[in-house]
Amino acid sequence: MNILLVGGAPKETWPPLERAYDYTIGVDRGALFLLEEQSQLNAAIGDFDSLSLVELKRVKEKADSIEQSKPEKDDTDTQLGLLHAIQRFPEATIDMIGLTGGRIDHFLANLWLVLEPRFQPYAMNISLRDRMNTIRFYLPGTYTIEKETGMKYLAYCCLTPMEQLTLTESKYTLDKQKIDYPISYASNEFLTNQASFSFSDGVMAVIQSKD
Repeated sequence: MNILLVGGAPKETWPPLERAYDYTIGVDRGALFLLEEQSQLNAAIGDFDSLSLVELKRVKEKADSIEQSKPEKDDTDTQLGLLHAIQRFPEATIDMIGLTGGRIDHFLANLWLVLEPRFQPYAMNISLRDRMNTIRFYLPGTYTIEKETGMKYLAYCCLTPMEQLTLTESKYTLDKQKIDYPISYASNEFLTNQASFSFSDGVMAVIQSKD
């Protein structure tokens, strides 16, 4: 099952939506953006403090379900949207868009979502995407990834300390390195259409990007 979760960043930041989604979640203003782009809005979630009363009325009329929270809350709207997704569809692939290109504090909160114990088991099903970047998350293991069409750069972003980090089949490599603190090995590149990496402990974000 494929889920699309849409945040409130401008639609100009969105990547091309090249697949059909089985279920869509609009978070705060992302719910309105979904309605503007397509008819399907399965769930609208958030405090909706960025919407006018007229816009909120439209969302409530069109959404299959709505979960409206108070602005003063412990979770962000995105956390609530992701929680909705994994509680209902724990095996689903979740593409999240509309969550980058704005406030840095919001971006960091979204990047670090997978470090939360409630979300970490699902990290490898979650991606963050915009028109210039794809961010995918990995737990310990050995992986071979495919170069995405149009992407040039490859970054291995260690979100935590890591053990036995090995990078192969890329311009810059590592061999069983211990990483003591979060760091991004940025501006790496594919040598072919594939690259491989492995690690025995930690959480990794792999970023494919273009200028």
